[in-house]
Amino acid sequence: MRRLDPTVSLFFLATVVSATSGGDWQQFRGPEGQGISAEKGLPIQWSAENNIAWKVKLPGAGASCPVTHGNRVFITCYSGYGLDAKDPGNMETLRRHLLCLDRSTSKTLWAKEFQPILPEHKYAGEGSYHGYAASTPLIDGERLYVFFGKSGIFCFDLAGREIWHSLVGKNTCGWGSGASPILYKDSLIVNASVESGALVALNKITGKEVWRSPGINSAWNTPILVTTPEQTHELVISVQNWVVSIDPDSGKERWRAEGVHRYVCPSVVAHAGVVYAIGGGSTALAVKAGGMGDVTKTHVLWRENKGSNVGSPIYHDGYLYWASDGGGVVFCQEAATGKVVYSERLKPDAGQIWASPVLADGKLYYVSKQNGIYVVAAEPKFRQLTNNVIEGDNSRSNASLAVSDGQLFLRNDQYLYCIGKR
Repeated sequence: MRRLDPTVSLFFLATVVSATSGGDWQQFRGPEGQGISAEKGLPIQWSAENNIAWKVKLPGAGASCPVTHGNRVFITCYSGYGLDAKDPGNMETLRRHLLCLDRSTSKTLWAKEFQPILPEHKYAGEGSYHGYAASTPLIDGERLYVFFGKSGIFCFDLAGREIWHSLVGKNTCGWGSGASPILYKDSLIVNASVESGALVALNKITGKEVWRSPGINSAWNTPILVTTPEQTHELVISVQNWVVSIDPDSGKERWRAEGVHRYVCPSVVAHAGVVYAIGGGSTALAVKAGGMGDVTKTHVLWRENKGSNVGSPIYHDGYLYWASDGGGVVFCQEAATGKVVYSERLKPDAGQIWASPVLADGKLYYVSKQNGIYVVAAEPKFRQLTNNVIEGDNSRSNASLAVSDGQLFLRNDQYLYCIGKR
């Protein structure tokens, strides 16, 4: 079913999550899954010759984001199949990879290679082109969790030793799998909409299933934990037609509100007990958390005909920010009312943007697929600050940035870059 290459590793102590550096970026979209970093003094300009601490050639492509823990950087890739749309090759040669790098030297500390459970989705059609390593790993301070769709979830210690492996479903979709795992107390929670049409919670120590919540349809987004006005916790996900809240302790549904009337890729964000969701088909809405049953008429605060098909939004100082997936247009929306404050085209033309933006030090970082990274002021008046292109590298970029300890980590289909101070 899978094979692991011999592992080269260095022994080191893993600290508990409460003792980790404040600069660690340990999951998809960073702390709390909101795409926001508290870092200051980050670079806003770089090039192939300037402000690059190092770059590493990766063993394959991927759309997953790098994650960091202390002096370690972790990243997933795939190789062997699905690297060229015109000639995808033989699916039997598909392999997935997990790397642990030393962030000071860029050297590989250990590496794993996985043989997937086949068949996977065919590499055909634009929706499949994010490939076979789209889920971002997660670190809890002691363990590393990696989701590979129908091939399952793997748990490793931080020295690369496998602790457990669990399956969450056997189905595939022509658009592949892309949601990333999150943690709640002792549970690892994953959106297995593609694999089994469910949210699945596993015990993070043993990998045993804790609960399964069905009815998660056409959802490629990562759920987030939301604190309600009553100071309880809800697990909120956007699925076709609905924004849904789940009790993270039991897996039982709490409420649902009319949502995006098509498949959903963007994750929701939340602030002060309000959930904000966007999606394709020009949809954006705000829902007050904490209800029960169908809360469409009682808790939906506003609904507007604007949205993004792929990238997730950012909430900052009373405004929502996101990029359209095509055309390089970025939006600012008033969070209290849904009123669009601006919609502006990035220059030069950004083309497609599939990555979710990141906010740090009052700046929004938008990663375009082919035309570099655009830095925009995080304020309700549009100000584009820079467009950073790494000359000589025209690789596709579908992953969001990771922000950690004064550095930005950018991955594309060929390289992992560490941008900023050495």
